[in-house]
Amino acid sequence: MKIVFFGTQPYDRESFARAAAGLPFEICYHRSHLNSNNVLLAKGADVVCIFVNDTVDAPTVRGLADLGVRLIALRCAGFNNVDLVAAARAGIPVVRVPAYSPHAVAEHAVALMLSLNRKIHRAYWRTRDGNFSLHGLLGFDMYGKTAGIVGTGKIARELIRILKGFGMEILANDPHPDERYAADAGIRYVSLEELYRRSDILSLHCPLTDKTRYMIGDVAIGQMKPGVMLINTGRGQLIHTEALIDGLKEQKIGAAGLDVYEEEAGYFYEDTSDCIMDDDVLARLLSFNNVIVTSHQGFFTCEALDNISRTTLRNIVDFAEGRELVNEVQAGTENQRA
Repeated sequence: MKIVFFGTQPYDRESFARAAAGLPFEICYHRSHLNSNNVLLAKGADVVCIFVNDTVDAPTVRGLADLGVRLIALRCAGFNNVDLVAAARAGIPVVRVPAYSPHAVAEHAVALMLSLNRKIHRAYWRTRDGNFSLHGLLGFDMYGKTAGIVGTGKIARELIRILKGFGMEILANDPHPDERYAADAGIRYVSLEELYRRSDILSLHCPLTDKTRYMIGDVAIGQMKPGVMLINTGRGQLIHTEALIDGLKEQKIGAAGLDVYEEEAGYFYEDTSDCIMDDDVLARLLSFNNVIVTSHQGFFTCEALDNISRTTLRNIVDFAEGRELVNEVQAGTENQRA
């Protein structure tokens, strides 16, 4: 069975080479992202393996089907880049990695919070330049503050456990509240309006759906506590970026930590340091000293990469051997983080 990988980096090849040792697969890696213009690179493949910045829309699905591709395997949890309806019509199952390391993403969210609060990024550049002044580096005790968590899946629950260790009060919102979990964890489910109004730190961990797309816009920001810290390690399109910029300019939002960006595909995972940035919105975001943007790296730990490669290959083995595809996704399935 031949597997063609798209959007690969050196670390992908290393982790999958380890996981695939001894398995009867022929593997081909492509650096380019899959789309309708380069779908011919999948010629001869039984399986294509993709990541978050590959585009498998209806034309791409048709191209894959014409080439005889029988399975689309995502090496991530999110699948908003795949037209599931088109895949179903073409008879191509889609599988994913539903969980790889909730610890990795939760810990990255905390890293963003601490860096923004204590101005670590600014202090780093200052001291390298011989500037040891404390002016402008004032933070706050996280102990006793209120964290608002939108979504209470596996990543959010790990984050809540960590933040409880700081002595923070936790408010949560989820369309399907788990009251037993809330009682055990010592948190409280509230409306979005109350969560926005009371949170000192707001962290997004909900799926991207029609209802949550741009949930953080002018109206939501207007309801937030002045000076709130906003963290997004979920999906870029949960936040309307221009509204976020307005909130930062008006000092309604005190800081923002973003591991995702709504137009990230042209930049994230690539070295564009020799190019002039033509995304004016991203350039504006990067100009704020109270904003940290990281390159969708919350998942990027040794443990997570190993889990991703093993689960992806297990999905493919199950398909090859005719077993139930336990990690199959179909139209109507709630999307998740990469």
